[in-house]
Amino acid sequence: MSSPPYVGRFAPSPTGLLHFGSVLAAIASYVDARQHGGRWLVRMEDLDPPREQPGAAEHILHTLEALGLHWDGEVLWQSRRHEHYLAALQQLETAGWVYPCGCSRKDVASLAHAGVEGPVYPDTCRNGMRGDELRGWRVRTLDSPIHFRDRIRGHLQYNLHRDLGDFILRRADGLFAYQLAVVVDDAEQGVTEVIRGVDLLHSTPRQIWLQQLLHRPTPHYAHLPLALSQQGQKLSKQNLALPVDAAHAPQLWWLALQFLGQHPPEALLGAEVATLQQWAITHWQLNRVPRDNQPAPTGLEGNASSI
Repeated sequence: MSSPPYVGRFAPSPTGLLHFGSVLAAIASYVDARQHGGRWLVRMEDLDPPREQPGAAEHILHTLEALGLHWDGEVLWQSRRHEHYLAALQQLETAGWVYPCGCSRKDVASLAHAGVEGPVYPDTCRNGMRGDELRGWRVRTLDSPIHFRDRIRGHLQYNLHRDLGDFILRRADGLFAYQLAVVVDDAEQGVTEVIRGVDLLHSTPRQIWLQQLLHRPTPHYAHLPLALSQQGQKLSKQNLALPVDAAHAPQLWWLALQFLGQHPPEALLGAEVATLQQWAITHWQLNRVPRDNQPAPTGLEGNASSI
């Protein structure tokens, strides 16, 4: 059986503007897709209105265009797809994989053991909801391994129940969880390759588990190193990383390729974006991308406008 056509994607959340870490994921996923003659999609993961920054989504799209990162087809907006997520949740509930949970974060923290990403849910409501207030709907996990091969990090394995635990698919306020929405949308959009930051590595076994339960295909994954601030924190909206200045698009391209281990020639430092793109597509090698997180380039720790 032949492999499906390559489809990659970039899926920012409009909780803030694009910082250098976001640009790394956008450029890496774009170049990898173009080198393989594939499609590159943009999806706006606007699932959590209280956390969104007004105007951020439009600003993100304008920044991508200024960087020469032109997507195929229309942008998919998760805020307009709640009926698709509800159908998936109902499918899981009918099959007996979903249960209501009345535990608060404080409840979980008081009983949980430490996993690879914080407290692991202690199964309090697995056999019947405790308390009178519904907090969310969780999916059951199994005490068995989830295997996958990361295109950068090699073979990885998680025991989902022990390492991460039963996780929320929908909150009591009606908002759907990122894990469920991503799985539904990747399948519907035909995504075959996911290239994103290593901060989302622990989401991958959760998403593979949902793909298995929902009988959806599993993409190939690659998790990029993170760009760190001078204080050693990842550049993120939560850590108040300032946005990149798209007026410096060529410099951003060159620095991103250098950060990603591609070693662009210094002669390209003054080149136009189109020239840098073509060089990157021709010379891109994912196996050159380092595994370890690295300091952001000088002057980019939070503000690319100082280039």
